[in-house]
Amino acid sequence: MKKALKWIWGIALTALVGYLAADRAGLLENSHEAENQDEIEKIREAQARKQIEARTRQVTEADSFCDAAEMAVNSVVYVKVVTKSPYQSHSSLLDLLFGFVETPRDQVGIGSGVIISEDGYIVTNNHVVSGGDDYEVTLYDNTVWPAKLIGTDPATDIALLKIEKDGCIPLPMGDSDSLRLGEWVLAIGSPYDLRSTITAGIVSAKGRSFPNYDGQYRVESFIQTDAAVNPGNSGGALVNMDGELVGINTSIISKTGSYTGYSFAVPVNIVRKITEDFIEYGQVQRAVLGISMKEPSDGIWWQK
Repeated sequence: MKKALKWIWGIALTALVGYLAADRAGLLENSHEAENQDEIEKIREAQARKQIEARTRQVTEADSFCDAAEMAVNSVVYVKVVTKSPYQSHSSLLDLLFGFVETPRDQVGIGSGVIISEDGYIVTNNHVVSGGDDYEVTLYDNTVWPAKLIGTDPATDIALLKIEKDGCIPLPMGDSDSLRLGEWVLAIGSPYDLRSTITAGIVSAKGRSFPNYDGQYRVESFIQTDAAVNPGNSGGALVNMDGELVGINTSIISKTGSYTGYSFAVPVNIVRKITEDFIEYGQVQRAVLGISMKEPSDGIWWQK
């Protein structure tokens, strides 16, 4: 009888141990599944957070473009330059043959400009206004104002115009020295008479200069961008994402005369100095070293 009871207790104890072991194994398995599920949830949350951040970043960048464009476009103007012809030309072959009325034919050039003060000072390129007799400025609201030429500086290709209008919307000047390579910029102007055209690009290089074949004195440290610039953009604004003026679009390198991927702007830090000198002194103030150089010719011997 005692042996039977021991045998029964042994079976019961074995069964209990087996049950407890199985139950513990089940708990461990469930625990691992719970941990794996927590990790999966964490991964999903991280992915969702990254997607939200990416969408937010895209919207923010798009908003930055829109904000910068909307802030700057009101300050960029259309410049018309009229050069009066000293000669009179015949309007037709009949005029030439029979001496009918002769009419003068003036030359008209176009470009862009940027308002830099509330009282109507407008910066543009020297090559836009060079040789002109009359100047007209069309604002963003399509009102047309006669302009007076205040000064020109061929060395930097900068010129300053003035219209007699108060309450103009100036474009705040930024710091062109703080521009970074790869930074987004907007070019605003009137290419091919398409007024208030906005294109975007990045800062491709800084401190560019061109070969000087004509021997004229030049001050060059161009900002190179890949924003599309074409004839008519000259004198227009190069703007950063804060809506600040960082350069005046000046030239392109092209074998066709149209944009092929490279455009150049005069840095606003140079523009600021030139325009301030025009307003305060009427001309650009530059230091002169007082030394001239000449290449020695044959037959000249230096003596003590």
